Amino acid sequence: MKRSPSTSSETNDFMDEGGKKVYQVSKSRLVSLIDWVTVIRRYVPILWYALLTVLMGQIVAVLFAHRLDFKELLVNDMTIVEVERKEALGFALKAIAVTIILLWYLSTKEKTVFLLDFSTFEPPEEWKCTSEQIMEMLRAQGCFTEESLKFQERMLAQSGVGPATAWPPGITQCLKGELRDSSTEAARQESEVVIYDCVARVLGQTGIDPKMIDILVVNCSLFSPTPSLCSMVINRFKMRSDVSSYNLSGMGCSAGIISVELVKNMLAAQPNSTALIVSTENLTQSLYMGNDRGFLLQNILFRVGGAAMILSNKWTDAFRARFKLLHVVRTQYISEESVGCVYETQDSSQERGVRLSKDIVKVAGRALEKNFTTLGPHVLPLSEQLKTGFSMILRLLAKKISSICGVEVPKIAPYIPDFKRGLDHFCIHAGGRGVIDGIEKNLNLTPRHVEASRQTLFRYGNTSSSSIWYEMDFIRKHCELRRGQRVMQVAFGSGFKCNSAVWLCLNNPPVKVVDSADLAKIGCWTLSSDCEHSKTSEDEPKKDR
Repeated sequence: MKRSPSTSSETNDFMDEGGKKVYQVSKSRLVSLIDWVTVIRRYVPILWYALLTVLMGQIVAVLFAHRLDFKELLVNDMTIVEVERKEALGFALKAIAVTIILLWYLSTKEKTVFLLDFSTFEPPEEWKCTSEQIMEMLRAQGCFTEESLKFQERMLAQSGVGPATAWPPGITQCLKGELRDSSTEAARQESEVVIYDCVARVLGQTGIDPKMIDILVVNCSLFSPTPSLCSMVINRFKMRSDVSSYNLSGMGCSAGIISVELVKNMLAAQPNSTALIVSTENLTQSLYMGNDRGFLLQNILFRVGGAAMILSNKWTDAFRARFKLLHVVRTQYISEESVGCVYETQDSSQERGVRLSKDIVKVAGRALEKNFTTLGPHVLPLSEQLKTGFSMILRLLAKKISSICGVEVPKIAPYIPDFKRGLDHFCIHAGGRGVIDGIEKNLNLTPRHVEASRQTLFRYGNTSSSSIWYEMDFIRKHCELRRGQRVMQVAFGSGFKCNSAVWLCLNNPPVKVVDSADLAKIGCWTLSSDCEHSKTSEDEPKKDR
């Protein structure tokens, strides 16, 4: 698909509003990026169904015209109907066409994927830090200049992150006057606490035995130990030896939706299966210790978090599932600056960290455009799509008339489809206040539509790939989610990626509370004497936190 030549207004993506640079999506570029292949594929099945209905109607009409006795047809082994040769040939061709269409439908129909339930990690109180404590921890490192500390303090005040967000014990122990513990063992313990809690709770909520899990996917971008996090979960919960496990790393904040698509494809090849997805991130070893401003933002935005989801393609699970997966759209934006927007590397002082480019807002906006032009035909009502197509035709005709006749035609504003008409709730990746503000403005969303994202950013910070599940949890508890409503999740990731998923709400009963006694019955789950969230096995040495 070729992009139309850019104009000066299209290349100028930033506009000053009140002294602040705000990213503006070019409306003409939104229209020109429509993927007609996706549009055609969206409506071809409808044409097939219409043709099938017509053929079936004609076949039934022929049978009734010749007064076929259906009772006799069911009782006797053979029934003779006298028709003309030409009419018989037409009848046979229609019957063959109906058979071919039915076989095509059965062979191409995707197996429905259900989301039985999900659980998010709720950090203990001793993990939560105020803004003052965060700055105290940063000062305790003794590596930041006063200028860097002031920059981080200023960014922290403007980030939209609340005063009680979670940091791992390996870093928070600096508040006790101890040195930061960035060892692999400390990082592994952080992952164990988060992952074990999420998995145990979602297994308790659904009543599924760990041995019933057929597929396991764990995504964690920055921490990829050996043995893998998948092996850690399998051994902890005593899953089957033939479970198909996949450990995804380096996929960024959109890895949660990537895991959903992977499970969807795996379930298509494995009927009557159950899958477990774990989305998390690890911060113990991810604190940047240098003074390059491009790297310092990671110290301000990211927080501890995790989520676990159970999906199934068993038709019997449809009666108890909370959601049904409708669509997954993955977009890999390719340009010179896209790869370097979120880039793990070392600064001039050889300090390792993740560098965030100044172009990240612009690249994210363009990746979102491409993703939504693919997603649009799947979720927008026909009226919105017709308005968009009609607007394109008018603009094209106006351009042709102006070039051929030399007459200046008044500029026709492009029609931007209203996604609120096809979607009821939005889970926008809580990557920062600027990300949420930009999407809210360019999609013309109301404060209600972005409330889940803002509340997630405020309460938990940017928890990477699990943030969209904290938002989904907020929606089902506080936004009057009802049966039949559609929820869209959209997340951004390094590379640069923009991925989206659309879910249909099937049931929204109250979330089952899983207490400590229930957790202790799941797998080989054990509770620490300190607190429910600090779980270690008896044979593991306890770390000073």
